[in-house]
Parts: sequence; structure tokens; C-alpha cells
Amino acid sequence: MVKKTLDALAFDCKGQIETELKVIQIDKTGLGFVEQVLAASRKGKNEYGITLICVHTDADDATNRTALETKIIPAKSALQETDEQEYCKITVPIVPVQMTEAWMLADKELLKSELGTHKSNIDLGIHRDPETVADPKETIRNAIRIAKDSSTKRKRGRGLDISDLYQIVGQKLELSKLEGMSSYQAFRKDLRDAFKRLNLLS
Repeated sequence: MVKKTLDALAFDCKGQIETELKVIQIDKTGLGFVEQVLAASRKGKNEYGITLICVHTDADDATNRTALETKIIPAKSALQETDEQEYCKITVPIVPVQMTEAWMLADKELLKSELGTHKSNIDLGIHRDPETVADPKETIRNAIRIAKDSSTKRKRGRGLDISDLYQIVGQKLELSKLEGMSSYQAFRKDLRDAFKRLNLLS
């Protein structure tokens, strides 16, 4: 979803730009959230020459307020104190309400297609607004189980797991399905603001 949103925003930019997404792997051992962000920012700047860093954390709550106040804002403040030659200082938070899996529930027909089921949203327990679901990960796991239980033995043998769905749904989910979600709207706005800071957008 991040790459798709980057590419969509690139169409609005001055001139032609290419976007590239790098997943920055760091050793998190003994590091708090802010320290992890600093380490990723420094590695991204030094090894990849990144111009902005997307920082993800799940809200684990009905709103993203606590995650922003206790994690994102302190991390952004810490980055402002660093050397811009060594660190990427432009930060774009990604804070899905509750957890990332809520975004996977944005397109219920796509999810059902990947599960290979024709059961109703209610039967699968996925009928609610994704941002009101307290545990979207467990909701998806339950939907997988229900779909498996109702499928033929041959289909059941595929052994689909939630881990199989992340990349599949991420690649196929249309951004328009996310536009009604407050957490995605916030991400897109912050990304647009970052592009403006980079003088890519007016």
C-alpha cells in the first residue's frame, strides 16, 4: 500500500519522478521505539540515500492518538535533533487504527476471493467497519477458519494462513477502498506534506 500511494502521489508532482521503497532492517535488540526509528533513519540515509522515512506502528486502540503522542511525536522530535547529513529527518507516520490488518478488511470482496469462499460477510464475521474491529487479525483468522470449514477437501488442502494474505492483498487492494479510512487519510496527508517539504509538490 505504501508503494502504491507513493506512485499515485508521484503523478501529481512537478516533472517526472521515480519512487523506490526500501524496507530497512535493523537489530532491534534492547532498543525502544524512538531508538529504533533513529537507527533506521541513519541506516536508510547512509546505505540507501533515502529522502523520507515511513514509520509504522499499530494504534492498538480505537484511535491513533496514544500511538502518536507516545511514539511518533517523540521519534520525530528526536530526529529533529540529529545531523541531517547522517539522518533522514522527514518522517511519515503510518498508524492504522487498531492494527495493520484493519486495512486488509477494507475490500471484503477481495478478501473473500482470496479465501475462495462465497459465504456472506456476516457469516465470515467481517461485516463491520474495519476501523471499529477491536482485533482485525483475529477476525481475519476466524474468517479463514470458517472458509476452510465450508470448503471441499481439495481446496482445504491449500492450507491458507493469514501470513499468505499480506502480500497478496497488499498487491491487489485498490487505494480507493482505503480512502474512507481515517488512518489511511492521515497517512496520505502526511505523505503529501512530506512531498511538499521536498519541493516535489506545490
